[in-house]
Amino acid sequence: MSTKTKTTKAKSNKENLAALGLPALWERFKEATGETTKSPNKKFLVRRIEEALAARVVEPAPAEESQRPTRTSARATPVPDPETTLTESSPPKPRGRFASMTIEELQTKYLEVVGRATGSDDRRYLIWKIREAEKGRIIVGPRKTRARDGEPLEVKILPLRLEADVADKMDEAWRAKGIKNRMEFFRGAIGHYLAHLGARDAAALFTNAGTAGA
Repeated sequence: MSTKTKTTKAKSNKENLAALGLPALWERFKEATGETTKSPNKKFLVRRIEEALAARVVEPAPAEESQRPTRTSARATPVPDPETTLTESSPPKPRGRFASMTIEELQTKYLEVVGRATGSDDRRYLIWKIREAEKGRIIVGPRKTRARDGEPLEVKILPLRLEADVADKMDEAWRAKGIKNRMEFFRGAIGHYLAHLGARDAAALFTNAGTAGA
């Protein structure tokens, strides 16, 4: 395969990865790296998949190994081990103070350093995020948005995972009722159910969310 063909194929793979949803990316991540992850960071997932695929390309074939000339001179330059080449193109393995930490301990450290909780169980992602926060390269603390009067308002990001076919059916339902977007649907649904439970004060907080189906 020519260099031009390889470049075109690599670009196409990158574009396809960027267009995938999280479930598909998690599956491709497992196929490429042999590891499982539920990381929500798509850039991280795409980068790791590409690195793993690139590592396979640079790995020498068995036929090439057998064709290497044998050097008998004492001063012969040693041939680099294939594993060394792969290691150089792969993310560093956990070491130092993170090496013996469990996922739960890393999540606790993440909360302490980054200032917000995470549901990720990807060891390398957690370590990378902690280090970036310690170096001041990312914003730490609770995520904030802007209230209508311009004052900062603290918000919490609530995790919600649904099977793809379930999410598709749900989206079809709220679109058919003329609801503008998924956020409006969620907030309206929460407010409606809180009112059903008798929590009127809490339900009132959602009254501005567009309760078209209430």
